[in-house]
Amino acid sequence: MTYLNDETRQVLHSQVLLDVARALQEDVGTGDLTAALVPAERRSRGRILAREAAVICGAPWAEAAFRALDPTVQLHWCVAEGQRCAPDTVVLEFEGYARALLSAERTALNFLQLLSAVATKTATYVEAVQGTRAHIVDTRKTIPGLRLAQKYAVRVGGGTNHRIGLHDAVLIKENHIAAAGGVTAVLRATQQVAARAQFIEIEVETLAQLEEALAAGAQMVLLDNMPPTQLHEAVRLNAGRAILEISGGVTLESLRALAETGVDRISIGGLTKDVKAIDFSMRLQELA
Repeated sequence: MTYLNDETRQVLHSQVLLDVARALQEDVGTGDLTAALVPAERRSRGRILAREAAVICGAPWAEAAFRALDPTVQLHWCVAEGQRCAPDTVVLEFEGYARALLSAERTALNFLQLLSAVATKTATYVEAVQGTRAHIVDTRKTIPGLRLAQKYAVRVGGGTNHRIGLHDAVLIKENHIAAAGGVTAVLRATQQVAARAQFIEIEVETLAQLEEALAAGAQMVLLDNMPPTQLHEAVRLNAGRAILEISGGVTLESLRALAETGVDRISIGGLTKDVKAIDFSMRLQELA
């Protein structure tokens, strides 16, 4: 997991095992009735192919799925994590007990198809803003239970992670501002949790709110659903004082123009919630 520091790598490794255990329990349950038709001692080799162009992602989950059912399985990745592949490329070759390979097949492919889809989409958006200062950032709009997996896939695709959840950073949105009594009041209140937050960010919808937030010492501001002309003005008013992020209604078609306004970050929920699975298939052959 070369896209992570040591601490995050350890956390994700534990999460991989939990994700795979949950997925196998869901799929295999008390036993694979169909795989039981294959002799227990039968060994097979096989391969997984990507049927379409993709950035490969999900190797830790696929490996864990196979090894959970056959600790002796031999795995060889022909396309490394984070690398691109063309259609009909063999990405993984393996050898092990046939029953285990058959039972782990769908779980391994499910993780590969989802996480490669996230990484591939992220890479497309990252490429679209090359040459600007904008970073492509994910959101909390993830599949329940798979947030760390999807945020890992965003990193593999070249994107940047936003907060993991409600526990690690502060993102003050419209309803928080209304409930707390305004922009200045809610920013003052952040002193209560600042020591526990990786960052504090406030969402604004108007230039007046932006000016108030900056005057109150905001260091990170989310510009919500502002048109390009307003974004240009927001960048001018900010004058480098705070990190500026765009959110809301971002499409691939509009992305370049938004990045060229000079903002620092563009957060896109669609990286993780609006993805089309990459098509993978697995083929076995009997050992001689």
